[in-house]
Amino acid sequence: MNVLFLSISPIANAAGHSISLDLLHEFQKNGHNVYIVCGLERKENAETTLSDEAGCKVLRVKIGNNKKANIIEKGITTVMLPSMYKKAIKKYFSDVKFDLVLYPTPPVTHFETVKFIKKRDNAKTYLMLKDIFPQNAVDIGMMRKSGVKGILYKYFRKKEKKLYAISDRIGCMSQANVDYVLGHNPEVSADKVGICPNAIEIQDVRISDEEKTSVREKYGIPLDKKIFIYGGNLGRPQGIPFIIECLKAQINNPDAYFLIVGDGTEYGKLEAFTGSMDASNIKLMKKLPKEDYDRMVAACDVGMIFLDHRFTIPNFPSRLLAYMQAELPVLACTDPNTDIGKVIADGGLGWWCESNDVAGFNSAVNAALAADLKALGKNGYDYLEGHYTSRIVYETIISEIKDGHQ
Repeated sequence: MNVLFLSISPIANAAGHSISLDLLHEFQKNGHNVYIVCGLERKENAETTLSDEAGCKVLRVKIGNNKKANIIEKGITTVMLPSMYKKAIKKYFSDVKFDLVLYPTPPVTHFETVKFIKKRDNAKTYLMLKDIFPQNAVDIGMMRKSGVKGILYKYFRKKEKKLYAISDRIGCMSQANVDYVLGHNPEVSADKVGICPNAIEIQDVRISDEEKTSVREKYGIPLDKKIFIYGGNLGRPQGIPFIIECLKAQINNPDAYFLIVGDGTEYGKLEAFTGSMDASNIKLMKKLPKEDYDRMVAACDVGMIFLDHRFTIPNFPSRLLAYMQAELPVLACTDPNTDIGKVIADGGLGWWCESNDVAGFNSAVNAALAADLKALGKNGYDYLEGHYTSRIVYETIISEIKDGHQ
């Protein structure tokens, strides 16, 4: 098959590893031709280019700014994306007939591009639903359903429904996501919605005890404490005020050390907090290169996940997989609507509490300090192998489109 992957996110190196790239590599291993269309933000000062990378055709399309952009600029980029992508596809892939189109959200405006390819090539269309937008923006106060801001919500909600309608299959990250989509979109047929989770090609990121010591010493991380790490985006979805309250409650814990690594719109709030506190067991660091970050995770003891308590949509953060790969148990603080806490509890992978419960966080930290972390981490690794590998997701997608082009 000729497989087209659409993404607004930039892809620096098609030979690298990520949720998306690992899946596309799996398609390649099984004899399929992979084509990628991704965004190239205006701030990069580069023009649209087509290149051959790692056996893929990668079309980087010049678009407006999206990451770290204000909501107006981000919105304009999202709205303009389809016309830019269609123009580029017509120019560079006019002689390619695509059999399958894969596209993750965000954005919901992929609809126009998918519609164009489906009509032109009679392609199968597969939505990998990573974000339920625009409701997620409403949940954390970035958008409203009424008033002037409600116009924007109604526009994107209409696009969301069109995207669901044009998709032959909708792959959701978890059962809670399946239930949410069907419950809030009664026009969507249940037989085209299923589970297609975040997944990776498992890498051996284990490091020796000597290397752990070296990594900790390099970054000034203590050797005699259990290290709780959070790595990833630091924005509104993570509920930064709650994270700060949790860290405040742990300042005098002599056995636990909290490492926050990342970047995002709310980084400044954490920076201001850590700068104002005399805390010897808290460290805030900017985002690291992936290889360095993976080694740092492997040198820690417990991985943390945070989600804003206001979410009504069931997020399922991909950073869970990085922790499982490194054999770290997980401490998750989330809203009650996601089922990531159930997965962690049922799989024996760690601990969960609601992200408005500082006492619950404290109890989870104490439980982690007393637990057999190696055994829990091994549970996580085994669960990853059995549920969240790129091979499993590839086979799921192929089986669901088997009546289509092979």
